[in-house]
Amino acid sequence: MSALGDEISAMIASEGPITIERFMELALGHPELGYYMGRDPFGAAGDFVTAPEISQMFGELLGLWAAEVWASMGRPRPLRLIELGPGRGFRAAIEVTLVETSPSLAEIQHETLLTSGVPIEWRATLAEAPEGPAIVLANEFLDALPARQYVRSGGRWRERVVRVDKAGRLEFGIARESEPFILAPGEEGEVLEVNPTAHRLVFELAGRLVRQGGVALFVDYGHAITGIGDTLQAVRAHRQVDPLVDPGEADLTSHVDFAAMARSARAAGAAVYGPIDQGDFLRAIGVDARTRALTERAPPERAVEFESARNRLAGKNDGEMGALFKAMAIANRDLPPPPGFEPDPARP
Repeated sequence: MSALGDEISAMIASEGPITIERFMELALGHPELGYYMGRDPFGAAGDFVTAPEISQMFGELLGLWAAEVWASMGRPRPLRLIELGPGRGFRAAIEVTLVETSPSLAEIQHETLLTSGVPIEWRATLAEAPEGPAIVLANEFLDALPARQYVRSGGRWRERVVRVDKAGRLEFGIARESEPFILAPGEEGEVLEVNPTAHRLVFELAGRLVRQGGVALFVDYGHAITGIGDTLQAVRAHRQVDPLVDPGEADLTSHVDFAAMARSARAAGAAVYGPIDQGDFLRAIGVDARTRALTERAPPERAVEFESARNRLAGKNDGEMGALFKAMAIANRDLPPPPGFEPDPARP
């Protein structure tokens, strides 16, 4: 077992089983042994690939999207461009804030953006970001926030926990006490996921946009309708692995419940657009035109790469991201629908 696994086992032996939420917090964010604390997880040499690593087009289109949103806001100065979980990551009007908890990734971001010519600062939480009108980008951010799980047992919902078995290995279990305030129906053994951390963040962000102006764009994998199911997964070296084996050595995520996130945003008074499939969003903001422009100027082998990248980002077949990933915007109600979310005149 990993060093963090030994530490978690000792904690459980001393204090009792821990929730899935607490397990994810430790596995991803332990200050010394957490997954995001000392590594670059992205790309072919890492554990997983995100849209910006697939093609330059993704970042270019989001940059254009942000510029159009800024224009719709009346071009405020200064404009806060805030990115949540920026990974590796405008000129005169832009002040950039990167909300990043990983020291390793913050260092990579600093080296990458050192000569950008734009004022950039790093913050550990959204609450620390400077006030003012803002455009907020969050690609594959919500899925890594720690979730809680409840199992239907004996006609009641009981929280799923992590405990230690007789052989000293980590295993899943369920709490003895039931949760009387969860009234959702369910069949025996079914799993209900909720994400209080994501709810709090979206509510906080939506409230900021209502008070100070701006738009937030979330792109992540998840579902558009709240439902039942266990979506917790661990990925290491581009393969799914047991989430309880070697915690701290694999990425842990769960699917985003976009319907639930939308409810939190509306509760704070914000307008919500979407969620829509990532493929539909990217096509609406110009991925096909950008692909044609790049392929026309590229040698044949590069043209094939651009076409393949477009299909992977926007396609909806097996292995493609266009349907699995969703896009959702949260905005101040005084602003028009952001690009990609405008009403379709062809629809009744």
